[in-house]
Amino acid sequence: MEWKQIVVIMEIDQVGKWPEHVGILALELIVPSRYVNQIDLELHDGVSKGKYTIGLGQERMAFCSDREDVVSLCLTAVSSLMLRTQTSYSDIGRLEVGTETLVDKSKSIKSMLMRLFKNSNNNNVEGVDSTNACYGGTAALFNSVAWLESSAWDGRLAIVVAADVATYAQGGARPTGGAGAVAMLIGPNAPLVLDRGLRASHMDDTYDFYKGNMHTNYPLVDGKLSVQCYFEALYNCYCLYRKKFLNKFANDNETNTSSKSVLQHFDAIIFHSPYGKLVRKAFTWLTLHDLQIDANFYKKNSNLLKYKLTDINVDLLSDPDVLKDTEQLFKKLTEPTQKLPRNIGNMYTASVFGGLISYLISKPAYEMGGQRIAMFSFGSGMCSSFYSINIRSGEKLDTLISHLVPHVAEKLEKRHCTSPAEFENILKIRELTYNKAPFEPTTNIEDLFPGSWYLTYIDSMFRRYYSQ
Repeated sequence: MEWKQIVVIMEIDQVGKWPEHVGILALELIVPSRYVNQIDLELHDGVSKGKYTIGLGQERMAFCSDREDVVSLCLTAVSSLMLRTQTSYSDIGRLEVGTETLVDKSKSIKSMLMRLFKNSNNNNVEGVDSTNACYGGTAALFNSVAWLESSAWDGRLAIVVAADVATYAQGGARPTGGAGAVAMLIGPNAPLVLDRGLRASHMDDTYDFYKGNMHTNYPLVDGKLSVQCYFEALYNCYCLYRKKFLNKFANDNETNTSSKSVLQHFDAIIFHSPYGKLVRKAFTWLTLHDLQIDANFYKKNSNLLKYKLTDINVDLLSDPDVLKDTEQLFKKLTEPTQKLPRNIGNMYTASVFGGLISYLISKPAYEMGGQRIAMFSFGSGMCSSFYSINIRSGEKLDTLISHLVPHVAEKLEKRHCTSPAEFENILKIRELTYNKAPFEPTTNIEDLFPGSWYLTYIDSMFRRYYSQ
């Protein structure tokens, strides 16, 4: 079925009515054409074998040349999404970008994307950028869904773009970098529907990861504190979500709420993924806390019952036996969400959506219909949310997945494997040219994927120019 037949714009006389099944109609993944193998990086850095591949749980890390930046990734993501779905730019009423990789302290990346709308003469497009570490993409998604469900909605669709270039100074954090973008078409009657009234957030003022030094794009990181913040946010978000879930379905005969555990109602649990090992520990953290709420749900996993009434703390997650005891559930609920995070690295705002795409390509479409998946989004500083998505079977879901499966495989397989020495050289160039004007990139554009947007130059007034 062609997209122009299934992306239906609501008539103006329907504005004011609450649209049904608001959510994600389509997704587009964009990654740089270069990556470095984590095994090679271990050898190059002289660290112990398995430090990055087992200790961090990573396999490959995407990175950008001097031709690519967060704007070029966003331009490619939106133009590819629109072309593939055959959606007219005049049918877009909102466009919002989630990112922490700022290129301007005033002008939004969204404003730079408006060049794509020129031929449609559509300048009536709401939205700007949302920024708070890795959480900005989730904020953009929530804002766009709220727009569709408000009196401001004019019957058109929305686009959400989550994109980042994650780089770190030389040292232990560098292997946790990555780069990429996920663009989402948002509208009614979607195959991926956000559960209404089922969202829980936890916000606080912390300095676990931040970019207060304006002279560099490298973050300042307190790794231990960041992990603590991640687990604190996960616990608080899940507890509040669980309360809302039980209240909402208390009188629903089709949803068994006799158990205080809510995890049993999920077919997958997707976490923001800075690196794979943290996700593995986060799953264990959530499971062990859920066990304290209702141990009866875990009777089939007898090896877990011994943790009933145990003091669940961060240090406990360093015990390999504890991780082993939750391995069976992890493989069922979260392992299928890790393909892209392991092979791309941390995409910051796009990370949790990379997990969503990973899950969607892990099974045939006919197995996905009717499933409910949990999403945990975290951004240092800190902002976090726990929400859920219902997957609706039908032709739209078939179309969505039938595109993603070959598209993702092609993006991952056709990348260029770069040596660690060249990787370091490119990052050094990006470091030296950060905030430089005028600046003209030198990387050969033939190394880019066909159809990619790229940076041509930055003039002496810091104005950026791009071509496709």
